[in-house]
Amino acid sequence: MRQSLVIVGAGPRGTGLIERIAASAPELYAGPGLDIHLVDPHPPGAGRIWRAAQSPLLWMNSHAEDVTMFTDETVVMDGPVRPGPTLHEWAGVDGALFADRQLQGAYLRWVHERAVAGLPAEITVHHHPCRALRVSGSREGRQRVWLENGPRPLLADLVVLALGHLDAELDDEQGELAAYAGEHGLTHLPPDFTADSDLSALAPGEPVLVRGFGLAFVDLMVLLTEGRGGRYEGDTYLPSGREPVLYVGSRRGVPYHAKIGYDWTGERPPLPRFLGPAEIEELTARPGRSHGPGEAGSGGALDFRRDVWPLVEKELGFAHYHRLFTAHPERTAMAWTDFEEKYAAASGAAEREALVSSAVPDPHDRLDLAALDRPLDGVRYASHEEFQDGLRGYVEDDLSRRHDPRNSADLGVFLGLLSVYGQLVRLGDIGPWWHGFFSHLASGPPGPRLRNLLALSRAGVLRFVGADMAVRAEDGVFRASSPTVPGFSVEARALVEARLPEPTLRRARDPLLRELYAEGAGETADGLLRVDRADGRILDRAGRPHPRRFALGPHTDGRTPGAFTRPRTGGPAFRQNDATARAALVFLRDLGAEAAA
Repeated sequence: MRQSLVIVGAGPRGTGLIERIAASAPELYAGPGLDIHLVDPHPPGAGRIWRAAQSPLLWMNSHAEDVTMFTDETVVMDGPVRPGPTLHEWAGVDGALFADRQLQGAYLRWVHERAVAGLPAEITVHHHPCRALRVSGSREGRQRVWLENGPRPLLADLVVLALGHLDAELDDEQGELAAYAGEHGLTHLPPDFTADSDLSALAPGEPVLVRGFGLAFVDLMVLLTEGRGGRYEGDTYLPSGREPVLYVGSRRGVPYHAKIGYDWTGERPPLPRFLGPAEIEELTARPGRSHGPGEAGSGGALDFRRDVWPLVEKELGFAHYHRLFTAHPERTAMAWTDFEEKYAAASGAAEREALVSSAVPDPHDRLDLAALDRPLDGVRYASHEEFQDGLRGYVEDDLSRRHDPRNSADLGVFLGLLSVYGQLVRLGDIGPWWHGFFSHLASGPPGPRLRNLLALSRAGVLRFVGADMAVRAEDGVFRASSPTVPGFSVEARALVEARLPEPTLRRARDPLLRELYAEGAGETADGLLRVDRADGRILDRAGRPHPRRFALGPHTDGRTPGAFTRPRTGGPAFRQNDATARAALVFLRDLGAEAAA
């Protein structure tokens, strides 16, 4: 009897899993034949986020040369390396180009087709263009995957959830704001994938409060300006007259740092150094669950700020100063070998800071992670207009620094962040703060988008609110204020939450995940699906791995920066895909052998 594997989600994560199955099947699988069923209403490869049916104005936030779906020797995995082209090599475009999402979707479709073509002849792939509603079946027997378009379930020996970004029910605050909007005829757009939001209610010339200053905001900015007929002439924006006026703020009050705009040359920092497998093994051996920043641990429980952050801080500092000393030695006052020895021996942050002060004369060459994370902390402006000038200056300085190779220690920190993320994913759920910090420093918008932002600000289409933006629903309107500009507030009849929904089990609109939770799937303190970090098997509330159910992606506590990555950076998602693919193939092989015995 042919065996069956159901993969729910056919986007880049599901495609990456098929690629790894194709790579390891010749070694691990010799069963009677295998049917792989892909369940996804969107086209395989591109999935929802990278589908063709979206505005061509929306870009990726990575250079085309920094995007790959293929493994290389830097990925720590048991399966074979199967190299392949980056996006820019495949598309034949300038590697420094920020490709649009439609082009990335085409690349992902091609990768999917290549992966399927690379499967052994006895493995067949079937696409079901619909949603999966639930999974049933005992731990010991075949699973049943129920689909929205048919009365009969798919029978599966194994099920892998590769669901990607999901919609979510509103939390308490969002629910109250939505209800208030309904009562007073206001517009409230909750967290969403911006390309799916209905922006038609945001009227020309009217003020709109926008909470969120990351990549979802950049998409919103583009769709409400160029998407409504505006255009740029150099650094000047020429409005169409159809734009609303966007008042944007967030917790930090500033946009994500711009993508670095120059190439790496010279020696790379030897990473990991202070946060590698040995340190992760020691951290995971501690009893108790992990906590997010600011949460108190108890007894021997793991606390991010106390136990993990000092290692992260030291690792990022090492990456920064390795680059500074090796590429820009004229700006240092000590030999690298001496600095490295003393840096490694330093027992804490204060000792490291003293060392850096003596070895790096210019404060601008020193790494200050707190200032990078919260640049407006304690900063106050006398007026709203003064703040507009101040934040434009901040963005201009960031753009200048991120495009100047004399500041290439920043690129060392970027590589350090990628290395750290690849290690921290092994710890499971460490709270949301780290993911936001990483995105702010390492996953920001293309430089041209921030130049667009500056032009929109000068044109009066975009206004900055400040840090710790507070939104109140009162007097029939929404009001926003920030301590950055004491005494200033702005009111509007529209509020947009410019961010993706939180990937929580309890509030997921996806019926399959909600059913899993109701049936006893494990959940972290932050609401993520608990999985075995070795191979992605879903854990129940007692911590037992399900032998026939796996999960990969942002809704799990094994979430990674993305389903694809920059070449030669270890690719934690690739490592996970490989481990899950090999575990699935071994299970199916052994199951087939038992049936034949």
